[in-house]
Amino acid sequence: MGTSKSRNQLLELAVKNLGVIEEASIVFGEGMTVITGETGAGKTLLVTALQLLSGGRSDNSLVGIFNEEATVEGRFICDEDEVILRRVIPKEGRSRAYLNGELSTVGILQKFSAPIVEIHGQHGYSGLSQRDNQRKALDTFASIDTTRLENFRMEENSLNAILAELGGVGGDREKELELYKFQAAEIDEAEIVDTSEDERLRSEELLLGDVAGNRDSAMHVIQVLGSNSRFIDELTDLLREISGRDSLKELEEAVNELLDKASVAASNARGIAESLESDPEKLSQVQQRRSLLTGLRRKYGETLDQVLLYRSDLQQKIESIEGSDERIKETEELLSKLRGEMATEEEKIYQERKKAAPKLSKEILTHLVGLSLPHAVIEFSVDGKSGENVELLISLNKGSELQPLSRIASGGELSRAMLALRLVLSVDPATAIFDEVDAGIGGEVALSVGKALKDLSTDRQVLVVTHLAQVAAYADTHIGVTKSETNEGVDVEVVTLDDTQRVTEISRMLSGSPDSKNAQKHAVELIAASRSQ
Repeated sequence: MGTSKSRNQLLELAVKNLGVIEEASIVFGEGMTVITGETGAGKTLLVTALQLLSGGRSDNSLVGIFNEEATVEGRFICDEDEVILRRVIPKEGRSRAYLNGELSTVGILQKFSAPIVEIHGQHGYSGLSQRDNQRKALDTFASIDTTRLENFRMEENSLNAILAELGGVGGDREKELELYKFQAAEIDEAEIVDTSEDERLRSEELLLGDVAGNRDSAMHVIQVLGSNSRFIDELTDLLREISGRDSLKELEEAVNELLDKASVAASNARGIAESLESDPEKLSQVQQRRSLLTGLRRKYGETLDQVLLYRSDLQQKIESIEGSDERIKETEELLSKLRGEMATEEEKIYQERKKAAPKLSKEILTHLVGLSLPHAVIEFSVDGKSGENVELLISLNKGSELQPLSRIASGGELSRAMLALRLVLSVDPATAIFDEVDAGIGGEVALSVGKALKDLSTDRQVLVVTHLAQVAAYADTHIGVTKSETNEGVDVEVVTLDDTQRVTEISRMLSGSPDSKNAQKHAVELIAASRSQ
């Protein structure tokens, strides 16, 4: 049995009311597991269940007749922790996703399962269809170390951030300095020394704006509240009447206070009346000054206090830019030197990738030929400063054009192509699932496919849905799916086969007759031959 080196693995799958399967549970081991059964028994539904757990698209038609919804659960080991994914598909409405019993999203399931599960088949998908993963696979194959280049790029970002913090580079910094100085000069020219000046000017403008009316009103105040006015005489008489009465002491104090306030008001009114003179020029000056201060407040703050605070901030920015010239120069010199070293490293990695690409293609082709794809052509396109734009181009049939891996039609050929790729490329993901990998082949080719799948399982978990006895014979674990007719409908059973049951199942696959002695003998020989390789 192959030993999985990955800390990630599929441990168990539980299915309820999915298609023809009412209920099934499978515990998975390490190495290679095959799933077999007659056509229509429900084998591919188990792959569908894993696709759903991996965030695949749900379909309400998958819901069986045994309940109102289908449920799929998977137990995984992830970095030594057990994790349970769950997907529920109702007959109507949207599916639901759960992670460790809590509501989740399909996107989270996809993100979690991506490094663990990779599915190849009619509706499967592969991480290798993504160009980033193709580049990583090429680098892993050729042991290309990009650490130094990645560090260069991180340092470049850091230096660019320093330049931005210092005010940008070149013309941008000069433009900012010019703007800050203009704004500072505009505020300085206003010569603000009193932050209450704006309010005081407003009062002055109101007085000067209507000199005659304001003087008349002030004179009227003097007439009413002046020392010889009837109102003051009456208040004085009242004060004499209540003065000396202890019971009216508070009232006496109030009348005295009223007389004092009337005297102050009359004095203020007299001062205003005597000072007011028609002065259009002064009014114009007040209005212009107010307009200037209003403009500054509109630009730099709601109050003159905020305008002066903004001016203080401007000074700090100006001093920072003017004082950072030397540091900017040093940073730009470091950046220039870094980019020179980075360009050298990019060219080095580019050449390494260009050199490794045909070697990797050749090694993959060797496996493709052995998997009944003798006319396959494979090529890695490498472009970009460091060859970062890596794309795997493939043609599986004679005369067909090279095209990206993601555009290859699904089916047995694509599954075998992915098998060949995974035999050469990285050990990720932890669990590789193949459906239809044996479509359209048989004989010696089937044995080659079985051996290739077995080889692949030495460093990961491999699950295979197969119709071929030659492939099934290589399994470490054999799961049988059987379907039988009952009075209530269809009964599907999913079981892990023991050695005797396995011989019977492979006999059925060989001859259609599980009880055939000759077929059983051949089955035993196939299993023995697979274990001897």
